[in-house]
Amino acid sequence: MTAFQAGADYGEGRREESYGHGRAAAHLDHSDPVSKRIIVGYGFWIFLLSDIVMFSAFFATYAVLSGETAGGPSGKDLFDLHNVAIETACLLLSSFTCGLAAIGARAHQNLMYYGGMAATCVLGLGFLAIEIHEFVGMIEQGAGPQRSAFLSAFFTLVGCHGVHVTLGILWLLTMIAQVFAKGYRADILRRVLCFALFWHTLDIIWVAIFTVVYLFGAGA
Repeated sequence: MTAFQAGADYGEGRREESYGHGRAAAHLDHSDPVSKRIIVGYGFWIFLLSDIVMFSAFFATYAVLSGETAGGPSGKDLFDLHNVAIETACLLLSSFTCGLAAIGARAHQNLMYYGGMAATCVLGLGFLAIEIHEFVGMIEQGAGPQRSAFLSAFFTLVGCHGVHVTLGILWLLTMIAQVFAKGYRADILRRVLCFALFWHTLDIIWVAIFTVVYLFGAGA
């Protein structure tokens, strides 16, 4: 065998080895559900961060307008911290039950998954019921969003969070139906992960609302 032939054979072998490694890497990239789950979760966090930026703008607007009551009622006159505390307890407890549901989904435990999702739904609906009751009571007192800049900022910030909770409950019901119909498939588990991230983010935002809007507002 000449040196030229040996070099050609060596180059061919290297190409085949590289091709084999490339195929193996491609196979891992497309078939490894754990890697895809992490990538999906990371991408969804980017979406959540954009949502947090929007809420940050609402918080900034509220901070600027919180004292602009135009002679109307302020937060100290309107906020009932007892009801808000119940709201907060419902939402924080729902975060715990949502976590149990996510663990149940990964473990394929029906009781933990369906029980956790059902409890999260009930607590979320309780939160919305109290919030709607608060809004209706304020409007009946003549303290609607058109009354002052303060109330416009309040209804926008808190109402936007309420809309997100409503969408979260609809998403929750969809996930219950999908698992019931199709089981714990890898793609459905990724959606459960995204839902859990979304719901926990709503809890974090609510803690900020509870502190900035209600605690500071009631003490103003």
